[in-house]
Amino acid sequence: MGLSVRELNQVAPGVWVATAEVWASNTVVLVDDHGAALVVDPGITPEEVGSLAEAIAARGWHVTAGLSTHPHWDHVLWSASLGDVPRLATPRAIAALADDVERSWADACEVAPGHDRSLFGALTPLGTADGAPAGSDVPLLPPAPRGCRVVVHDGHAPGHLALVARGVLVAGDMLSDREVPLLDVGPGRDATRAPYDPLGGYRWALERLEDAVDRYGVQVLVPGHGGVAVGRQAIGERFAADRAYLRALERAAEPQFDPFPVGCGNPLCWCYGARTAAASREAEAHGPRPWLAAPPTQAPAVSDPRLADSWVDGEHAAQLGFLRARLLARR
Repeated sequence: MGLSVRELNQVAPGVWVATAEVWASNTVVLVDDHGAALVVDPGITPEEVGSLAEAIAARGWHVTAGLSTHPHWDHVLWSASLGDVPRLATPRAIAALADDVERSWADACEVAPGHDRSLFGALTPLGTADGAPAGSDVPLLPPAPRGCRVVVHDGHAPGHLALVARGVLVAGDMLSDREVPLLDVGPGRDATRAPYDPLGGYRWALERLEDAVDRYGVQVLVPGHGGVAVGRQAIGERFAADRAYLRALERAAEPQFDPFPVGCGNPLCWCYGARTAAASREAEAHGPRPWLAAPPTQAPAVSDPRLADSWVDGEHAAQLGFLRARLLARR
């Protein structure tokens, strides 16, 4: 699957995008007038990352820094051919990866084997006095090119950041036309390590990103996976689509009312046994009465064209189940 030289497409002056074959993952290369390059989220296979380095060298650029938008394995990759330079991330993202590095490395080896283990997740904290907590909107300091800012949130993963430069928002795993919003449901779907309100956190992150779009006059949006959005209308449509999905997801996760008089259909509730017993007695006396054993009214279906992808649909099902379990535990 290797490429001789990775294709780079310019989306704004000095901002270039390379799209990987795996998951349509986007790498951004931001270059200043002297050829100094910041490489954001290089991926995915070793061959693709190596060919990216060839493409950069072929244009006479030199990599001065890397940037990881968040601590998931496909965003913390690197190649020696890109150079021994600082690879920046938020302290919170670095800590989150350190707590889950072996599982993340195993995932990387399964999907994109052959990476250098010593370079995997070798990240440097952003040079900010306050540690870049969620909600931060701070300049990215040298060796990154001048004029870059990062907006920090916890919407998809701890310490997730977005890069803003030259009218471009590099969003990481947010605002994709390929993937629905993917909540932080814990590393490896470990719900015990998930935030208290990942749905609310994701909505708050969208607000922070939308504020940045308005504040800095963003005209180009580059998601971590999928197509680039150009123009304020196209960017606005990404925000609208993600908010619509989150509303539908929340409705589908809410407990539903039961129109039947016997039991609620919840296996963890006392009345589930009453419903089952009543259905059995009626079946013995009068034949099956399926409505007595019926579950609560069916939750509203979530309709989103991105769910046509089987992987995305699987992630949707997982986070829907997570939210339902959280709501049930709080009843």
